[in-house]
Amino acid sequence: MPVDPITTLALRMLLSRRDALRAARAAVVARPPARGAGLPPRELEEVEAALERIEQGCFGGCERCGGAIGRQRLLAVPEARCCLACADARARDVNA
Repeated sequence: MPVDPITTLALRMLLSRRDALRAARAAVVARPPARGAGLPPRELEEVEAALERIEQGCFGGCERCGGAIGRQRLLAVPEARCCLACADARARDVNA
């Protein structure tokens, strides 16, 4: 079980979001939304991947550079896979 307070808080946030996304997905299956009004693509998968990283003990590490993801970023975006610098670089690469 996580001991770090940021990881503990992120775990609670991620579990809550996962439950809400699962409920929303079930509602979409039961009653399909109007065109273009569906769930954000891959959001549930990203939340579940972050929960897996917590379980594996590698939560908070940047998948690109191996450095630490900042505490404020983890609080704002607990499913983040990269530190802010690497996320910015990735966005520039995609937009180039």
